[in-house]
Amino acid sequence: MTRSMGYTGICWDNSMAESFFATLKTEFYYRRGWPTLGRAIRGVAACIEDRYNRRHSSIGHVTPVDFEMQYSSQAAEIQLAA
Repeated sequence: MTRSMGYTGICWDNSMAESFFATLKTEFYYRRGWPTLGRAIRGVAACIEDRYNRRHSSIGHVTPVDFEMQYSSQAAEIQLAA
């Protein structure tokens, strides 16, 4: 088993995650006031769902959630056929 993260100070291993959280914080989270922790959690969850659950050309112009459901149902059918 190999680990997926590099050593401390190696920025290339988690650059996608760093970019995601930087964008989320600067474009959404810091621009609003959050009266309660619950509202902040729901707001961030809704932002992520809205922004990242869009149609993508790399998976046949379907949303990631729809793609996952299609993949799961196909895998289940194959499992039953075997």
